[in-house]
Amino acid sequence: MEKQFKRTTVTSALPYANGPVHIGHLAGVYIPADIYTRYLRLKKHDVLFIGGSDEHGVPITIRAKKEGVTPQDIVDRYHTLIKDSFEEFGISFDTYGRTSSQVHHKLASDFFRKLYEKGEFLEKTTLQYYDEEAKTFLADRYITGECPRCHSEGAYGDQCEKCGSTLSPEELINPKSAISGSKPVQKETTHWYLPLDKHENWLRQWILEDHKEWRPNVYGQCKSWLDMGLQPRAVSRDLDWGIPVPVEGAEGKVLYVWFDAPIGYISNTKELLPDTWEKWWKDPETRLVHFIGKDNIVFHCIVFPAMLKAEGSYILPDNVPSNEFLNLEGDKISTSRNWAVWLHEYLQDFPGKQDVLRYVLTANAPETKDNDFTWKDFQARNNNELVAVYGNFVNRALVLTHKYFGGIVPTCGTLSAYDEETLQEFSAVKTEVERLLEHYKFRDAQKEAMNLARIGNKYLADTEPWKIAKTDLPRVATILNIALQLVANLSIAFEPFLPFSSAKLRKMLNMPTCDWELLGSTTLLKEGDKLNPAELLFEKIEDAAIEAQVQKLLDTKKANEEANYKANPIRENIAFDDFLKLDIRVGTVLDCQKVPKADKLLQFRIEDGLEQRTIVSGIAQHYAPEDLIGKQVCFIANLPPRTLKGITSEGMILSAENADGKLSVIMPEKAVKPGSEVK
Repeated sequence: MEKQFKRTTVTSALPYANGPVHIGHLAGVYIPADIYTRYLRLKKHDVLFIGGSDEHGVPITIRAKKEGVTPQDIVDRYHTLIKDSFEEFGISFDTYGRTSSQVHHKLASDFFRKLYEKGEFLEKTTLQYYDEEAKTFLADRYITGECPRCHSEGAYGDQCEKCGSTLSPEELINPKSAISGSKPVQKETTHWYLPLDKHENWLRQWILEDHKEWRPNVYGQCKSWLDMGLQPRAVSRDLDWGIPVPVEGAEGKVLYVWFDAPIGYISNTKELLPDTWEKWWKDPETRLVHFIGKDNIVFHCIVFPAMLKAEGSYILPDNVPSNEFLNLEGDKISTSRNWAVWLHEYLQDFPGKQDVLRYVLTANAPETKDNDFTWKDFQARNNNELVAVYGNFVNRALVLTHKYFGGIVPTCGTLSAYDEETLQEFSAVKTEVERLLEHYKFRDAQKEAMNLARIGNKYLADTEPWKIAKTDLPRVATILNIALQLVANLSIAFEPFLPFSSAKLRKMLNMPTCDWELLGSTTLLKEGDKLNPAELLFEKIEDAAIEAQVQKLLDTKKANEEANYKANPIRENIAFDDFLKLDIRVGTVLDCQKVPKADKLLQFRIEDGLEQRTIVSGIAQHYAPEDLIGKQVCFIANLPPRTLKGITSEGMILSAENADGKLSVIMPEKAVKPGSEVK
């Protein structure tokens, strides 16, 4: 039997305070978290919704250096922008804090110190790059050089953004410091590590056996990590922005952002409720639910629980309903390429239409797989569903009531068989919407609520009260009473999804409260109740507004292409003999699989005409391995072997990079014999 809890702590992933929030964040995390929290509040459950900004880490320091300001300036700016955008959009946090607060610094330090004193960390000394000119250790992103795969300049110590390869700083050719431009040296440094392998057995039982109800994408990713074997993970790093490591001799070291950020959920709760915060985090009768995107699954299902378990006094999450990614117009959302719909810009371009975006993003929610947002679909769902179905039904019911009964809820007379059938059809909506919401199926729950509007629309269209108003006004009264009861139910059913529209509708109906327990009732409005004048609940979005948004994206794409060309101009001429030194051949892919613990690497086994060879290529984000098996590809055959993630790679597969960063493997138009030369 499912455990019953006294209260629920809901958290949503802390957005990084180095830029604004976009629709991918909303669809993946904040709208589902808000729907769930609003539903629990409507049910009169004890619930706390915790949010806040993640304000530490290297990307913030990089942005600050580029702009010539302090990291605090950066986080102050974006914390305010994000917080204001969430408030205007109706994300109903009980508190929205920040990890640069003194309360957070103290709690995170105390948390680390307790684990340190319990002997829960490993202390290791390793070699890392050091900038002698700037007198600082370099984070991976502060090291640049030539990519060992595609040989483009400007690759970072953790990734080449040209070919998508995952790198380590030691692999870069001619590495240099992004701070001073000097060549870094390797120097010993000491850090503390959380030994995740120590926690593997109980995590395996807790997740794989005790939480089989988690979403398949969450369960599957956790199982994959556990099956590969967990490794110790550093909890500190050399940086001057963050929470100082509270250990003697740790000067110049801060808590790694992945360690301190989730503690922010706890510190934000403590800042809001200094005297009672512990019951929300330590009482076994509290349910903890994390809403996150899929890139945070491991941190919230494996790493953070291991931290909480090691500390010893905290509860563990009951569920982690993570969504997949939302794409934009068929392309991956990218903040660096400005390929996004930013929330603060949407609120400026579509004032008063918060619920339209909430509705569309919920209808397209990437709950089980990546999904796509397009402006045409946004317009169609608004015009064909919100306006033509929901809004049309509400407007007709209220306008007809004002026309025939002076805005007074009419008396319900004897019900026909069709009336009974209609009432029966919508009476079960509460049970179904509840079932879906409690299983985190928000897309289907909203669809069920919209079906209520479809029932009402069909009912009015079938009964046609306007045609019998002159001959049978009592029958019209019954029809409109039933229609108004349906409208009142809609104001409750849509409250978790479309709070602004529901409030507007209740004002028209003169309904002062919104009681979830009354959902499904046929007496929400009493005979003789006075209605306020009817207003349009939604309005049509014209082509011009959509074309402006599409044009904005086209302009962005053009700017990216121009910037890409400038960043990658035609290189200087080389001697023809130099080109001839490259041995480019065609091979047939016999096998292809992902490289464990490397999100961007694929391992190929290729028939090259003489033998089989292994090539590792950084294209895992652009191709599924099974799609390449049997295909012929072009590769450079005479590069010296390189070891990547313990695999010896004997060559380089050739790909073309589009302006949007997508890679396309070069393949011959017609099948040729393996080993054929490219000339």
